[in-house]
Amino acid sequence: MTDHAIFPPRAGLVARGVDWVIRHPRMFTFLMILPIVLWLGIVYIGALIALLMQSFFSIDEFSGVVKHEFTLSTYAELLRPSNFDIIARTVVMAGSVTLASAVLAFPIAYFAARYARGKWKALFYIGVMLPLWSSYLVKVYAWKLVLAKEGILNWVFAKLHLTWALDGILSLPVIGGNSLSVSYLGTFIVFVYIWLPYMIIPVQASLERVPGPLLEAASDLGATPRQSFRMVLFPLALPGIVAGSIFTFSLTLGDYIIPQIIGSGRLFIGQAVYTQQGTAGNIPLAAAFTVVPIVLMGFYLWGARKMGAFDAL
Repeated sequence: MTDHAIFPPRAGLVARGVDWVIRHPRMFTFLMILPIVLWLGIVYIGALIALLMQSFFSIDEFSGVVKHEFTLSTYAELLRPSNFDIIARTVVMAGSVTLASAVLAFPIAYFAARYARGKWKALFYIGVMLPLWSSYLVKVYAWKLVLAKEGILNWVFAKLHLTWALDGILSLPVIGGNSLSVSYLGTFIVFVYIWLPYMIIPVQASLERVPGPLLEAASDLGATPRQSFRMVLFPLALPGIVAGSIFTFSLTLGDYIIPQIIGSGRLFIGQAVYTQQGTAGNIPLAAAFTVVPIVLMGFYLWGARKMGAFDAL
């Protein structure tokens, strides 16, 4: 007696081709992801390659026309004091925002991982994710009003008779300004608020993986709470912190809206790119500025991978 397949072969070239693909899972998976790969390869990777090529061109100082000749002079312009200051300012801000986000996120994430249960954990996730559901621009402009000289923060300082302290902070040469809404410090505060959820979630996920008996064992062996944190909890939570820092650091590097709305007028990399490709019309220099965050994040991701940060995502 001859065995028959459950579904006998269908007639027609297309039908047979479909049947063959279904019988070969690897080919089916390949064809499913092929459109996405082509989209990323052509649109995303292609745009990056075009951007990289533009950065090796230069602009004629007299005519303003882009000279399509290979040169490294555009990258040399990044080392000029005014341009290098923009890069250094952006990197320092990104590092400061990342560090502050980690310090603020850790206790919140620890409480959620160790003590929040049931509906309280659900409220924690809602509280962390809720700011992400509102418009980015709305939040930034809301902070503009909060930090303004006539804003609620100044009113609170006045009611507490601490106006002198705020004035003292704003009088500092680098971080100060006429008000928090036009200061380096105000930009820092808004950056931390906007990107904080991206740090809390990976840290909380990393702390969830730390076994509770491990901390109890450390305590039984005579470790103080500080020693338990330094030698047990922090090393195990570090991949989550590094994973969160990928978001906070990279998003701060490339953002230009917050410094544009809340800032002192000193440019960041995102603003420099916008200015050079828009007002100045210097596409090669704008492309060179854009390559800087790409290179920085390349090294950053390499280091994060070495530390096991991707396991906490």
